[in-house]
Amino acid sequence: MTEAVNNGAPRPADGSHDVDTRAAGPTRTGRLWGVGLGPGDPELVTVKAARLIGEADVVAYHSARHGRSIARSIAEPYLREGQIEEALVYPVTTEGTRHPGGYDGAIAEFYEHAAKRLAEHLDAGRDVAVVCAGDPFFYGSYMHMHERLCDRYDATAVPGVTSMNAAAAQLGRPLVQHEETLTVLPGTMPAPQLAMRLAETDAAAILKLGRTFHSVRDALAEAGRLDEAFYVERATWGGQRVERLADVDPESVPYFSLAVVPSPAYTERTSTEAAEAGDTAAANGGSGGEVVVVGLGPAGPEWLTPEAQQELAAADHLVGYGPYVARVPTRAGQQRHSSGNRVEADRAVQALELAQAGARVAVVSSGDPGVFAMASAVLEQAEDPRWSGVSVRVVPGLTAAQAAASRVGAPLGHDYCVMSLSDRLKPWEIIERRLDAAAAADLVIALYNPASRSRRAQLDQTRDVLLRHRTPDTPIVVARDVGGSEESIQVSTLTGFDADQVDMRCLLIVGSSQTRVSTHSNGARTVWTPRTYN
Repeated sequence: MTEAVNNGAPRPADGSHDVDTRAAGPTRTGRLWGVGLGPGDPELVTVKAARLIGEADVVAYHSARHGRSIARSIAEPYLREGQIEEALVYPVTTEGTRHPGGYDGAIAEFYEHAAKRLAEHLDAGRDVAVVCAGDPFFYGSYMHMHERLCDRYDATAVPGVTSMNAAAAQLGRPLVQHEETLTVLPGTMPAPQLAMRLAETDAAAILKLGRTFHSVRDALAEAGRLDEAFYVERATWGGQRVERLADVDPESVPYFSLAVVPSPAYTERTSTEAAEAGDTAAANGGSGGEVVVVGLGPAGPEWLTPEAQQELAAADHLVGYGPYVARVPTRAGQQRHSSGNRVEADRAVQALELAQAGARVAVVSSGDPGVFAMASAVLEQAEDPRWSGVSVRVVPGLTAAQAAASRVGAPLGHDYCVMSLSDRLKPWEIIERRLDAAAAADLVIALYNPASRSRRAQLDQTRDVLLRHRTPDTPIVVARDVGGSEESIQVSTLTGFDADQVDMRCLLIVGSSQTRVSTHSNGARTVWTPRTYN
């Protein structure tokens, strides 16, 4: 059927090719196409892909050393007489290699050699279609040719149906819907990291199983997602296999398989079935679970209270801002729900919904959840009558103000107040009025959220308000990332501190007229406010 086939036999030492290059004109270079073939069924090849395969002068495909190519078998119905075929034979797949650069070195050398072979055709004016299963830019083999050739030739990728889309179709279940997130993961990822990603996402597709199956299964179990996971092998092929992942024999798993955790909003269990199973909370809209709002403290596990640790360990679900959820170690069977920093109400509703269905839910906050954090947001949403059956508790945590104060001594030793300078939830006029009142009352003031990238001028305005009632040499503590890897503590004065160095990771403590600074022989400085007032 074809004019020339390279099956991996030794090539001439001078690197020349065994096809005639004289027919092409001297000025035109060929065009490179990366053609996605879809998951395996030739009927799922797109119309454009089929046309390009048939029009190409050269059809290239990757294969293992046994010579069989999945990509070629899918593309075969669209090949035509007279085309040149280039078999790009991997020198190594899963076995070892004696290459001095190891596996990575052997593969990199192979890609360079393969790109040179395709460049010979392109220089001769031949259009080349590199066919690959799935999508060429989705873990596709074509991308290695593209990155080596796209700066010299007209190179275009033609998308194809991915294996995870095919798997979802074969399952008859949507991957994601509404506002859900889908995470695509390689099975080669370390199991602890894989488990954390699985616990934090709504739905997932895990590719590259084969020898990684044991690790993937362990990660799914640790994330509490094993019962939701399906195994799909050779989706849309003749030897397709679909079953619950928990039931799969690990020794039977080939490379061309994947795990799918489909949309959690789609379930086979109706409310009637749930009632028959005894799940009255899910069937009747009742409760049985609860929401516990947990303070993590300002930094690492050493700042976490034993009570908070117990609540986190007992929870079925963790809900919170992504960086805070990431601070909690993963636990087998526990699901994690991370979100952005400005969706407090949505987080609260999600937690209440999970609890209403009978789950134990921990909503996590940095510091103390009742200080500019999630406790108020959850309790506000819990006022809605639909959550009347859901119990909400608050577990305290060490606050950032307390942590910062401890680093310098006892600046909060007498009466003090805590304020946030963020005007996202309250107008600046209110902030200014309260600053003025606190300064006039001669309170020590702990300032949260002092500045951000878009909110710089207000810190200078704050200083101006405070100077109406405080002297310029009033002590001020600038504490950044207390307990973290970038912790820094500066003791300065109201007019001496550098506002440009302050950001959202900082907390400021402004002394009262009674606050003192003591300098020790070693240069260390202690800030403290006497309990007596003169």
